[in-house]
Amino acid sequence: MNPTLVIYLLRHGQTEGARKVYKGHIDVLLSKEGEAQIEKVSNFLKKYIKKYNLKPEVIYSSPLKRAITSAEILSKTLSLKVRPEELLKERSFGKWEGLSINEIVSLYPDDFERWRLNPVQFSPPEGESTIEVSKRATEALKKIIKNHKNSQIFITAHGGINRVILCNLLGMPLENIFRIEQDFACVNIIEFYESEPVVKLVNGVFWKNEYF
Repeated sequence: MNPTLVIYLLRHGQTEGARKVYKGHIDVLLSKEGEAQIEKVSNFLKKYIKKYNLKPEVIYSSPLKRAITSAEILSKTLSLKVRPEELLKERSFGKWEGLSINEIVSLYPDDFERWRLNPVQFSPPEGESTIEVSKRATEALKKIIKNHKNSQIFITAHGGINRVILCNLLGMPLENIFRIEQDFACVNIIEFYESEPVVKLVNGVFWKNEYF
């Protein structure tokens, strides 16, 4: 039985700035290394599409620069249009954005403790909870699925968005989202059938040298 829809869900490439902070809605750019990662993934996917005679329709993308630039690189290689989708933005961390874990612990000790004890329902100050992000990502996915049947599409998004999508499709509690790895420029493959979705691949890192 053939799937009614196949989604290739990508995370954007590596971003500028090596410092590990919560970026969220901060509109950082791809680094040169990140651009190279997406270029390699695009070339791999072009060969994959040709080998299996696939006919993908479109690329949906978060409008944040790190994702939309990744989508544009993919678009150029695969000759597909890019459709920005606001619902695919990364989780907002509010006042925590631009801060490291150590800085958050120092500046917001009580909030950090509440987050540690209840990571799914807690919202950082002026930010989103995991549940809110999950609802938003689910709405985006339903919207996309409704518009496509018997086809293949690409989505370029973020680690947080991808994790909640995969978590929900796998029937996992949201408490377990960080058990799902999402490297920069990784590919996840999801097949949709009439009865249920099947996650065929998680965190495929095709930009690494062993694939070329």
